[in-house]
Amino acid sequence: MANYIIRNMTRPELDTAIAWAKQEGWRPGLHDADHYYQTDPNGFFIGLLDGEPIGCISAVKYTDDFGFIGFYIVKPEWRNQGFGMRLWQTAMAYLQGCNIGLDGVVEQQHNYQKSGFHSAYRQVRYQGRTNSHAKPTANPNIAAINTIPFNELLRYDNRHFPAPRAGFLKSWIKQQQGAALAVLTENKLSGYGVVRACDGGYRIGPLFADSHRDAAQLLSALLSHVPDNADFFIDIPEPNREALKLVASYGMQPVFEAARMYTQKNPTITLQGVFGVTSLELG
Repeated sequence: MANYIIRNMTRPELDTAIAWAKQEGWRPGLHDADHYYQTDPNGFFIGLLDGEPIGCISAVKYTDDFGFIGFYIVKPEWRNQGFGMRLWQTAMAYLQGCNIGLDGVVEQQHNYQKSGFHSAYRQVRYQGRTNSHAKPTANPNIAAINTIPFNELLRYDNRHFPAPRAGFLKSWIKQQQGAALAVLTENKLSGYGVVRACDGGYRIGPLFADSHRDAAQLLSALLSHVPDNADFFIDIPEPNREALKLVASYGMQPVFEAARMYTQKNPTITLQGVFGVTSLELG
């Protein structure tokens, strides 16, 4: 490994990581790199062998107490040779002292456990098609996200995510190919969601709501921004039974699973309000 170095990614190099994620079948958003990189430019690492990029990992530090690992990829021809472990060690060192989260694919969960992670719950990706439901009529309870005071939105988000993420959120709700919407109950924020174009369709995430009814209204409104006959995907924490009922009502089918894992105790969040996870790469 004399010619193997690991360093921080440049912004254009994150596009390479996104392309690798696409090859892995992870269905990244078409504009995810722009939102991800600015969240923590120091938290993206690339491994180069003789100057050639062969692996990557992200270790985004939201606060001094919480970070999230994603984009852990080594090109197939360079796997099982120690290059990935060096990337992993770099990410773990960067987040030292944090409660670290990740979404581990089934075949790697035992390896993450060896590094001190424990499984909190399963997350399952569901897939549907927009041609199965008519476009909704206008709903007075649905509002554009920019009509909600940002501090109110941030407080709501922090009920459902383990750390404040103001920088990420300000960017994420401004999707180039998608929409960000809120649902109101008696003029009070009771949920919000984002839809974005991804490889092979559209991703819903987050989908946070106080109730099944609020989540259903939001999902219907978000899908009005998706073309007909398009595939759409939602990653759902399995303990949220109301979320499972929601995807069942759309005839969605499970296509992928992972486990949300942490190095310390499970964060205190309103998991029953998480009807769709924001991102498997950044949490």
